[in-house]
Amino acid sequence: MPKYEDIANTLRDRIRSKKYPPDSFLPNQTDLVKEFDASRMTIKKAINILAMEGLVYSQRGSGTKVLNHPFFKKDTSPANEYEGLSHQMARRQQSLASQVIQFDVEFPNEQIQEHLMIQPEQPVYNIQRLRILENEPYILEHTYMPIHLVPGLKQEHLLSSIYDYLHQSLNIFFAGAYRTISADKSTEFDQEYLNCSATDPILEVQQIVYLKDGQPIEYSTSRNRFDVRSYSILDVQSN
Repeated sequence: MPKYEDIANTLRDRIRSKKYPPDSFLPNQTDLVKEFDASRMTIKKAINILAMEGLVYSQRGSGTKVLNHPFFKKDTSPANEYEGLSHQMARRQQSLASQVIQFDVEFPNEQIQEHLMIQPEQPVYNIQRLRILENEPYILEHTYMPIHLVPGLKQEHLLSSIYDYLHQSLNIFFAGAYRTISADKSTEFDQEYLNCSATDPILEVQQIVYLKDGQPIEYSTSRNRFDVRSYSILDVQSN
């Protein structure tokens, strides 16, 4: 684990335990550099993680303030973070596993062609996984990726982290993502894998991830139980 993530975990634990209570300020960066024997840049990266999660707000000249965060009892993820669930949960020191429901190669239909900007004769991976957090059903994911952009994908990668395979083995990195979040009725598939009832609403997230040249590399949907996960945006004025 990178040192800045380890520092972020420590600071997050202190916020959760109210060692740093709401409306207080974190120690200044000079003190944190000394405490953790880290560079100022490493400390900034750690604080940026907490800011993305809506836990703190930094303003030049005023320090880093602990926000009054009411969402600890429900898993809340930043809506603008797209580096993958495995990365998020490793950072939070939570156990994440994957159950592969489907892993096929097929030719894309018109919808997938449009989302991934590919031709009908360019095959894609069709992947469905259940993500299991702390031994409980968490998210149903349905992912399409072009084979010519992601060669050599295997089931072993699906059981751990597809993004780790992209970054570490293929040296592929993302430029950004487009994401829409909407409510939907639960399907029989949701009820089977997420242990929800027919009357439970589902939070569906659709996502297209782009490479630096603008080429989409992933089109995916994730189905989240309404009472398990939510998404947040920290929106603050620069002045």
